[in-house]
Amino acid sequence: MTLVVDASVATKWVVPEHGSAAAAALREADADLIAPSLVIAEIGNALWKKASRGEIERREAIPALQLAISHFREIRPFEDLAGAALELAIDLRHPIYDCFYLALAERENAPLVTADEAMIAAAGKAKIKVRRI
Repeated sequence: MTLVVDASVATKWVVPEHGSAAAAALREADADLIAPSLVIAEIGNALWKKASRGEIERREAIPALQLAISHFREIRPFEDLAGAALELAIDLRHPIYDCFYLALAERENAPLVTADEAMIAAAGKAKIKVRRI
């Protein structure tokens, strides 16, 4: 089974927060975890915010990013999803950043795994399968 994992879940793999145990269990499941390449920037941004707020040490941020990335079986180029993501963004009236994950889930006919309530709502509107962490 293939699962599209967004940055809200991938960040929980490397930073303890609410839902981290469920996110870690996902890595142990018999599933191919994939994401659009945008996930790297989004995980990095989340780690930057945590480092800026003193929630993690600066020296922890880069290894955490590399570790999170390593858990994906495949990271797909987001450029390949741009047209579909923009169509979804316009149709759903939702930011295109999230729509890259939705477009990949739709293209792969795979559930999206997220901890983001707005993403869950957008996936529902687009009739894309979603799993909440």
